[in-house]
Amino acid sequence: MNKKEILEIKRRLKKEGCTFTRMCGCYVDGEHNRVTRLGKTFLNLDEEEFFKYLELAKKVLSGTAGNNLLELEFPLTEEAQGGKQQFLLGLRESKLKNEELLERFYDLIIENYYYAGNYLILIFHDAYDVPLKTKDHRNLDESEEIYEYLLCAICPVTLSKPGLGYLEESNEIGLRLRDWVVGVPDAGFIFPAFTERSTDIHAALFYTKNAKEPPVELIEGVLGCDKKMTATEQKEIFRSILEDALGEESSYETIKEIHDKIQEKITIHTDTTGKNEEPEPLELSKETIKEILNDSGISEEKITQAEHEYEKKVGEAKLYAENVVDQRRFEVKTYDVVLHVKPEKAAQIKSQIIDGQKCLVIPMDSNENINVNGIHTTV
Repeated sequence: MNKKEILEIKRRLKKEGCTFTRMCGCYVDGEHNRVTRLGKTFLNLDEEEFFKYLELAKKVLSGTAGNNLLELEFPLTEEAQGGKQQFLLGLRESKLKNEELLERFYDLIIENYYYAGNYLILIFHDAYDVPLKTKDHRNLDESEEIYEYLLCAICPVTLSKPGLGYLEESNEIGLRLRDWVVGVPDAGFIFPAFTERSTDIHAALFYTKNAKEPPVELIEGVLGCDKKMTATEQKEIFRSILEDALGEESSYETIKEIHDKIQEKITIHTDTTGKNEEPEPLELSKETIKEILNDSGISEEKITQAEHEYEKKVGEAKLYAENVVDQRRFEVKTYDVVLHVKPEKAAQIKSQIIDGQKCLVIPMDSNENINVNGIHTTV
């Protein structure tokens, strides 16, 4: 699912567009015990409750594709009888009215969601009558497909903070009662995926709030899919490959040169993509990284070390160029200084020894001003 397809589903999750047929859930305590269950016809909810649940569902479609939102493909074994994909298809076809399937689904979540506290499992059923679109993306009144899917949200439930409040019964200010509050989803998914504006039973869209440490157990145990690295994880792994491989060759100029070479490849890749097409992510294979390091003047010994680090840390997974460099800014950090500059400005920054002190020098144009605590000034 690309950004447009995700937004198309998300935009429907509002009062006038929502067509959720049913919502079910299970509240689980910190000891993995079921506390209570719920099952409701969604459109019959009171308005305030309707909007609260709708906001939780929308969060599962929030964040960045490739980082918080990962499209996962089902292995063939999971598409066979008895596999996770087949189970989810059965759950979808039941329209959440089969209690036995729901209990099994809750079991899968409880067995594979490692959270030290209470949480709420929510699952929604929806049927979207997908409108046909013209070449200029205008909706037509007719459609050729109904996209039927499940949306799952797993929400931590925590005690509200202690505090003072007005106690109406005694007409005084005192300690207010603490209660359990449902938070925004920590994880969730949509099944099947909505690929090329059509049902794709071979994939699911997985949501993780924490892109640094996504809940791998849910991906593998509930969906039966292989783990896929988020953009945040890819960036961290690429950083560690360079640091561990380059050692003393890891100067500012070297890292900047590597960054520029990757940017060049992204630009060339984008320019060769058709105007009306969304470019596929540019993979940074071991061979591509070897080429970039060689063009950046890295020694053969360090390049070989980088290949070993790649094999060890990436393995059969994939790194993508757009995930390991920020195309909008170049960041430089010291112990107590953080510098953000546009990529084109970064090319002007040089490291230099001035009066025996290591410095980063940032050239400024004659008409260029600086901003100090919100005040425009000159140097």
